[in-house]
Amino acid sequence: MSETRTDKYFGQALKRKEDPRFITGTGNYTDDMVLHGMVHAAMVRSPYAHAKITGINTDSVKDMPGVLRVLTGQDVQDAGLGSIPVGWLLPDLKTPAHPAIALTEANHVGDIVAVVIAETRAQAEDAAAALEVDYDALPAVATTHAALADGAPLVHDDVPGNVAFHWEIGDEAATTEAFRGAARKVHVKLRNHRLVANPIEPRASLAQFTPAGGDYLLYTTSQNPHIHRLILAAFVMSIPEHKLRVISPDVGGGFGTKIFQYQEEVIVLLASRLIGRPVKWTARRSEAFVSDAQGRDHDTEAELAVSEDGKILGFRVNTHANLGAYQTLFAPAVPTYLYATLLNGVYKIPAIHAKVTGVMTNTVPVDAYRGAGRPEATYLIERIVDMAAHELNMDPAELRRQNFIQPDEFPYQTPVALVYDSGDYEPALDQAMQMMNYTALREEQARMKGGKTILGVGLISFLEACGLAPSALVGQLGAQAGQWESSLVRVHPTGKVELYTGSHSHGQGHETAFPQIAADELQIPIEDIELIHGDTGRMPYGWGTYGSRSAAVGGSALKLALQKITAKMKKIAAHLLEASVEDIEHEGGTFRIKGAPDKSKTFFDIALMAHLAHNYPEDLEPGLEATAFYDPKNFVYPFGTHIAVVEIDTDTGHVKLRGYGSVDDCGPLINPLIAEGQVHGGVVQGMGQALLEDAAYDEDGNFLAGTYMEYAMPRADDVPFIQHGHTVTPSPHNPLGVKGIGESGTIASTAAVANAVMDALWHEAGIAHLDMPYTAEKVWRALRDARGSQPQAADD
Repeated sequence: MSETRTDKYFGQALKRKEDPRFITGTGNYTDDMVLHGMVHAAMVRSPYAHAKITGINTDSVKDMPGVLRVLTGQDVQDAGLGSIPVGWLLPDLKTPAHPAIALTEANHVGDIVAVVIAETRAQAEDAAAALEVDYDALPAVATTHAALADGAPLVHDDVPGNVAFHWEIGDEAATTEAFRGAARKVHVKLRNHRLVANPIEPRASLAQFTPAGGDYLLYTTSQNPHIHRLILAAFVMSIPEHKLRVISPDVGGGFGTKIFQYQEEVIVLLASRLIGRPVKWTARRSEAFVSDAQGRDHDTEAELAVSEDGKILGFRVNTHANLGAYQTLFAPAVPTYLYATLLNGVYKIPAIHAKVTGVMTNTVPVDAYRGAGRPEATYLIERIVDMAAHELNMDPAELRRQNFIQPDEFPYQTPVALVYDSGDYEPALDQAMQMMNYTALREEQARMKGGKTILGVGLISFLEACGLAPSALVGQLGAQAGQWESSLVRVHPTGKVELYTGSHSHGQGHETAFPQIAADELQIPIEDIELIHGDTGRMPYGWGTYGSRSAAVGGSALKLALQKITAKMKKIAAHLLEASVEDIEHEGGTFRIKGAPDKSKTFFDIALMAHLAHNYPEDLEPGLEATAFYDPKNFVYPFGTHIAVVEIDTDTGHVKLRGYGSVDDCGPLINPLIAEGQVHGGVVQGMGQALLEDAAYDEDGNFLAGTYMEYAMPRADDVPFIQHGHTVTPSPHNPLGVKGIGESGTIASTAAVANAVMDALWHEAGIAHLDMPYTAEKVWRALRDARGSQPQAADD
C-alpha cells in the first residue's frame, strides 16, 4: 500500500536504481536472449574498399558442419526487400541504394557480401571464413580531397562527382560586408577527424518469424525501437507495422551508433523467415570497427572577422563532410542542421555564412556520434576564437566575455536560423574560472615557459541545441520523423504505478530519473513506481533517445500524463468526500478537503476505487490510466564553460591532462548525481578525440585502426580528477524547465583540451594551430620545427 510522504525527489542525487543489475552481471541484453531452435548468422564482409563481386561459390561451404544456408544479395533481391532509407532529406540530395547485402559491388571495407546461417556461432563463422568470393578490385577514394579531385573514381555511378549535396545557410552578402570592415581576419584550416563509437556492448540482433500469423519478433540493440519498427516494416520488409514487434532490452551504451537502421537487422529477419527458425547475430569487436556508423570527419576552412578591440563581426565557413559509402539515417542532417546552425555559439555574431558539401567516399558510413554536429561546431568556433585572442594579445576569457549574448537579449535570434530559448553565460564562466583558479594557472604558465614542461590552459564557452523540435519545423527541414514524445501512466488498484515512455535508456538513468518526476507529481514513494521502455509491443509510440531529448521531451510528456492522473484522482476524491473539486488539495500522497484535514482519502483509496467503481462519479470512466503526447515548441539550449589544463613534455611531446573543470547549465537538475555522471563520461569521450583516437584510412580505403592495438581509447590513468559545477537557467519551453545534459561533456571537452594544447604551444613557440589528435610525435615535431632545432630526446 502506498504511504504518504512530504519530501521532494526532483533534485535529489539518488543512486541509480538500475545499477545493481549492471554491476552484478544480471542485466538482460540482446545477446543473452535464447529462443527455442535458435541458429546463428555470420557476415561475410568485403576486404576491399571498392570491388565488383564477380562470383560467390556457395557450394564451397554447403557441406561444412552445421551450415543451413548461404544468403547473397540475390536472395535479398528475390525477396523484394527495399533499400535501407535515409531519414533526413535535403534539396537535391543524392541517395544511392543501400541493400541489406551487396549484390554486384562492395563499397567499403566491411560491406556485407554474403551471410552464412549455421547451427552454432562457431560453425557459422568458420563457414563464413571459408566461403569463396571472387572480386575485381576497383579504384577507391577515402578522403573528401581525393573524392572531389578531377577524374576521381565514383563511389556510386548515380552520385556525380561523389557529391551527395551542396547546402548553405546565412547571409553571404552581409558576411562579406562584415569582413570589409574588420581590423583582423583570423583564418584556420582544420580537420575534425573520424571516430569510432565503441560502446561496451557490440550490436546484436535476434529475429523470430512465426508463419501462422505472419508475425516477426526482433530483439536488437537499439536507442529507438519504434523507429526501427517503422523503417523495417514500412520501407524495407513491406509488411504491416503491427506484424513486427521490436524489443530493445538493456543496452550497453550507444553514443549515437545504435540509432540507425543497419543491414544485419534486415538480414536476421529475412533469414528467420526463409529458414523457419530464430536467427541471432552478435558482432565481434573487429566487425564493429568496420560496420558501426562512424563519427565526425570534417575538413573545414573558416575565417573570423574581429575589430581591434575584440568585437566579433562576422564568421564564414566552408566544410566538406565525409559521409562514407552510404547515406544513413541522420547523415545528411549532422553536418547541416546540427552543425552549421550552431556556428553562432554563445556570441553576438552579426553575420555568418556557412557552406557544407556532403561527399561520398569508400569508407564506413558516417552519422551521428555523441553530440552529432554540435561538437564539430563547438570545436570550430572555440578554436578560432582562441586564435583571435592570441592574435589580439587578449585573454581568451575576456574576449569571450565581451562577446557573450546578454541575459536580457533572450529569446535570441541568430543569423543561422536558431532562436535560443534562455541563457546567462557569464556566471558559468566566472564559476569555472574560480573553480580552476584561472589567474594562478596563468601565472604558473608564465613561470614554466621555456622549461622542460610547459603548461596550457584551454577555456571554452559552449552551447548546444537538443530536444529536436517542433515536429512541423523539422519536417519542413527534411526530417522524415516526428520529434514529439509519448508517455503512458498506469495506476494499479494497489496504488503501484507503471510509467511507459517512448524514450529508451542506454546508460542515461531513465529508470531513476523518470520515477523521480512521477513520485513528486503523485506524492508517493519512488519505490512504488516502475519505468517500462524499449518494447514496441508494450508502450505508446515514441521516437526514442538521441540528441539529449529524453528529459526535455520524454520527461515533459510524462509530466503531462501525470497531471491528467492527479486531476482525475481529485475528481474521484471530491466525489468520495462529497466536496467540490476546487476544494480538494493533494499533499503528501493524500487528497483532503482544504481546511478540513481529517476529511481525506489516501492515494491507495482513490486508486482502488477507480478500479472498483462502487462509489464513483457518473461522468468518469473507471480505471486510472493516462496517455500524453508532447511536441516541443522549440529546441532547448544547454550551455556552460569548461576549462582543461595540460602539461607538455617538450623533450618527448607527451601531453598530460592535469586537470579539468566543467560548469554546465541544463536548467533544473532532476538528479545531480546522474547529470555529473553524464558530464564525466562525455568529458572522457571528448578528451579521447583530442589526444588519442583516430579512425584512420589509407589512400586506398583500407581501415588502419581496426583493433584496440591501433585505436587508442582513453584509460583510467589518462583521466584527471574532474571538477563539476552547475548554474541553473530554466527553459521556458517545457513544463519541467529542463535542458539536455547527455552530450554536453563531449561537445565541450574536445574543444577545451584542444585549446589547452594549442595554448601551451602558442605561448611557448607561436604555433597557431595543429590538427587533432595531439599525439606525442605530432607535438614534438611541431615544437622542433617551430624552434628551428630538434628538442633533446628522452633517454628512453
